[in-house]
Amino acid sequence: MPDAHVLVAERFRAIMDGLGNEIESYHGPLRARVGTLFARYDRIAFFLSLGAVARLIAPHLISKYRDPAVVVIDDAGRFVIPVISGHVGGANAWARELAKMLDATAVITTASDVNNTLSVDILGRELGWRVEASKGNITRASAHVVNGEPVAFVQEAGSREWWPREMPLPSNIHQFERMEEVDLERFEAVLWVTDREIDAALTRGISERLVVYRP
Repeated sequence: MPDAHVLVAERFRAIMDGLGNEIESYHGPLRARVGTLFARYDRIAFFLSLGAVARLIAPHLISKYRDPAVVVIDDAGRFVIPVISGHVGGANAWARELAKMLDATAVITTASDVNNTLSVDILGRELGWRVEASKGNITRASAHVVNGEPVAFVQEAGSREWWPREMPLPSNIHQFERMEEVDLERFEAVLWVTDREIDAALTRGISERLVVYRP
């Protein structure tokens, strides 16, 4: 990772000699530097225990929509663990990338990943899709997806290559090509990929369980 900025305690500075990265050493407690790290970087990897990192970053957490991706790597380089911003901040994907580089194991704990289902909050991100929904709607729809409850996926626009896994879609995700085809009473949530204006009459009764994606 030649573009990574390395922050290291002064007593370990000599170990980093020879790296081509920008290296900064510090004196005193690391906790005094965490606020600056959060403000400056989108991704932070700590070579510390998970418990220590949890205590270090706790005072600086705002929300998953604003916090940087944070991962923890153990001293032996055997495990890479996303701590916060696994989906929105990209910590899960980064953990997998780092694990591959280190020949380590990425420990992913987010429900959609361990259950091999879709991630409502970042669906279609790599294709440039934009999400139109409140945080509450995204949270509710995500819960219905990971709990195996019936969810309608309506795709009227955009690439069909949005499902990244090799396995079939989970059985609780039901696909449609038009919103008019959906019996809204049958589904706990509706994920709608469309380029048309939202017709209030068409979505009446599902305003709190609808997530719209704009390709």
